[in-house]
Amino acid sequence: MASDMNDYFNKKKSQGEGFEKKSSGTGGAGGGGGNMPQMPKIDFNFGGGKAGITYFLIAIVLVLVLAKPFTIIEEGERGILSTNGKYSDQALLPGLHFIMPVIQKVYIVDTKVRIINYASSIEAGGGSASSGINAKPAITVLDKRGLPVAIELTVQYRLNAQYAAQTISNWGFSWEDKIINPVVRDIVRNVVGKYDAEVLPQMRDNIAADIETGIRKSVVGLENAPADLQSIQLREIVLPPKVKEQIENVQIAKQQVQRAEQEVQRAEQEALRRAAESRGIAEKARIEAQGLADAVTIEAEAKAKANYLISKSLTPDLLKLEQIQIQGKFNEALRENKDAKIFLTPGGSTPNIWVDMKDAKQRTSTAAE
Repeated sequence: MASDMNDYFNKKKSQGEGFEKKSSGTGGAGGGGGNMPQMPKIDFNFGGGKAGITYFLIAIVLVLVLAKPFTIIEEGERGILSTNGKYSDQALLPGLHFIMPVIQKVYIVDTKVRIINYASSIEAGGGSASSGINAKPAITVLDKRGLPVAIELTVQYRLNAQYAAQTISNWGFSWEDKIINPVVRDIVRNVVGKYDAEVLPQMRDNIAADIETGIRKSVVGLENAPADLQSIQLREIVLPPKVKEQIENVQIAKQQVQRAEQEVQRAEQEALRRAAESRGIAEKARIEAQGLADAVTIEAEAKAKANYLISKSLTPDLLKLEQIQIQGKFNEALRENKDAKIFLTPGGSTPNIWVDMKDAKQRTSTAAE
């Protein structure tokens, strides 16, 4: 046991002497002496040439990823560069842009076409700001008499890319709610409020034109023209139930009047047709009667003319000759029928009358006379 303890202390003593020799040798090499320990060396090669370069590049990539000294702007967008909180006058175009981290920051704004749908509460749930479609409740307007009317319309617009930086600087990133929405509601109320609810459906085209003209004038008239309006469409005019019912009753009455007028027109046309048909029949009969009368007249005139010509041609000598010829025929008849009687007209103005006495009945009749 005692031997073991002696060996342990001898070993510690020898280690202490070796340390003193090593320290004195180091002090002599430094020229100044002393017992100061030597600082450890740092190997910047990271264990070798190629491996060191690889580690260095990885470190640079990590710095770039963490600091992100660049930004990428997509098509249909613009970048608003902020340097120490101050916006640049010109927006950044689509592409890759390098910035100074911490000092500079880029805000992305959308310049694509956006839509605001002013619709009823049932339809107001559709759409979102990220999709470019913003749904809002229909615009409630009081007509000329104070009756509530709901107007549904769609507004298509886009941020003016040329003045995007100025618009964001002046109006902020919620520029739509400060420019488009208030202007649309104000113009719609001013235009629709001039009419009675009953005439709004008939004046739909005029109202739509007035609304579009008023909104364009108000938005374009702003400094730097922040928004470019694409279209403004009046979709629906929602009337109060009583007004709607009244208009429907008026429409029904008008339709009944129109049907009655059509019936009257059809009756008048039928009467005119029948009158024309009757006139045609009467005219036809008149023409036929006139034709018959004209034919009789022509025939009578022809006969009269013929008689006139005949009378002109009957001279005394011709009548005597005709009488002689007839007398000759009577004489020949008497040769065959001795019982016949001949009545001669004095003066020869009428033909002689021949009576055949061979017939017993005729003889009886003649005898009785």
